[in-house]
Amino acid sequence: MLRIRAVRKRRQIDPFSALMEIAQAQQGYFTTRQAIAAGYADNTHTYHVRTGNWERVQRGIYRLTHLSPAEDGLTPAYLLWTRGRDDKPVGVLSHETALSYFNLGDFNPSKIHLIVPAGFRRNSQPPKAIVLHHAIITPAEITLMRGMAICRATRALCDVVLKNILALEECRRLVKEARRRGLILDSEIEAAKANPKFSTIAGKLFP
Repeated sequence: MLRIRAVRKRRQIDPFSALMEIAQAQQGYFTTRQAIAAGYADNTHTYHVRTGNWERVQRGIYRLTHLSPAEDGLTPAYLLWTRGRDDKPVGVLSHETALSYFNLGDFNPSKIHLIVPAGFRRNSQPPKAIVLHHAIITPAEITLMRGMAICRATRALCDVVLKNILALEECRRLVKEARRRGLILDSEIEAAKANPKFSTIAGKLFP
């Protein structure tokens, strides 16, 4: 009886459905460890790439070809590249990249900006399409959009001006638009002004 129950339980497990659920939350992308967790043995991954079920995007990162192309291109895959030991991304879309997602300004950065923790290290070189900024970022400075972690507008504006003071006037104009659209909160401004890293910048950005 116990053996019959075990067989039935194995039959109820559907690796494809499990992987589909994971990939859909990440615009079609998934990691090696996520595939294994879904029920795909490590020695079957090459087969699925060879038969076209999966597309290998980067080392340890794949795309499920049954799903439509990602709305945000390779950006979700770049976030997965920043995954930590728990296989969860630690990167956050930032600077001009974040502002472009909020449709603030005419920023169309040629590379994707990501904030990662100060201690972030990878054995492999970063993808050429991304720029890493090692910094501290709090949960209150992050929002989610299409399953991706993105800096909120207040933090993104501060980062842009801190990186390039010549962008101050343009960003001050964007502050007015962001406030009108409810993208900036008074509590965020107060926090920025209290942050030693941004206090001077915030005082000029949010008079």
